[in-house]
Amino acid sequence: MSKFDFRSKFQSRCAVCALFVGLGSPLVFAQTQTQTAPKPSAPAPKSTNSASDASTAAAPDDAPASEFDAPRKLLREGKFDDAIATLEDLRTRNPATPGLSHELGVAYYKKGDYLKAIAALKKAETENPKDTESTQLLGISAYLAGRPDQAIPPLEKVQTWFPNANVDAAYILGVCYIQTRDYPKARGAFAKMFNVAPDSAAAYLFTARMLLRQDFGPIAEEYAQKAASIDPKLPLAHNLLGEIYLFHSQIPEAIAEFQKELALNPGYAPAYYKLADAYSHIQKFDEAEKLLQRSIWLDATSTGPYILMGKVLQKKGESELAVRSLQRAVAMDPNNPMTHHLLGQAYREMGREEDAARELSAAGELGERQNPKP
Repeated sequence: MSKFDFRSKFQSRCAVCALFVGLGSPLVFAQTQTQTAPKPSAPAPKSTNSASDASTAAAPDDAPASEFDAPRKLLREGKFDDAIATLEDLRTRNPATPGLSHELGVAYYKKGDYLKAIAALKKAETENPKDTESTQLLGISAYLAGRPDQAIPPLEKVQTWFPNANVDAAYILGVCYIQTRDYPKARGAFAKMFNVAPDSAAAYLFTARMLLRQDFGPIAEEYAQKAASIDPKLPLAHNLLGEIYLFHSQIPEAIAEFQKELALNPGYAPAYYKLADAYSHIQKFDEAEKLLQRSIWLDATSTGPYILMGKVLQKKGESELAVRSLQRAVAMDPNNPMTHHLLGQAYREMGREEDAARELSAAGELGERQNPKP
């Protein structure tokens, strides 16, 4: 696996913002107040005490419904600035309107103006300590505003009130602990998410993966090693260590870990692919080709092995076979500029200049589209 492939696994804060604003999960209480939530990309966790029920019970409802009907309708239509202007006008006319700070906090949250959302939600929480919706949105807003230390106290309160109702809030809380370098508490949060003991090998493994996503590589390595030491037969612990070593170009160590993973987990296709990547780094192309074939036999739905197979075959001078593998990868994912670039190179080596020019041009266009210059 290339460094580019490895880094692409890290999730940016922007991606998290899009997830929590877009999903209709219990996390986004604002959705439950104003509109029917969009269908989530994955099923939300089930609970006997649902967060939506808690939100309904905790949402401020002592203001006349007519006061907030208009701004809520504007929010449903995506007219955030108009909704906020309406609420601000109401605050000018009647600043003591019950629930107004709550409504402003929700509106600013939906708009993505998290600093103003924080100010409004803090006031709402002060005005009504039972407004659990404002407390949770306050924690989420602080996290999305890049203030994990301020997000932790309200999110910890939410965990106290809804210990089993909201896995998403537990995830954000765990990430906040990582960002404030409180790794034991992060492990506790992720252990709770996955219903395992905090000191178990699984808890260390889950936390190691989350640490890696947040680009805390050295601590991730330490936690993955701890997971493997607690339970040497734990699936995926050695694979994660192999990924870390491969990223740092520690090839012998990476090969050893991937081999350990395959000894424990021989049906895991990605381990064959990653071991092949390690072998390709030291130009053991025959071994890499065999491993890639096994990966594809086990899982023909991933483009990575086909792309790497194309690179390996090209290095071996087998351009026609490389083209077949890369064509398959293009058919599976036509928007990957790397695949088009490699295919263009293979065509050029075969003397197919027109095909090479087409693929290299496609690679350039896709690259510019996905990484536009400022």
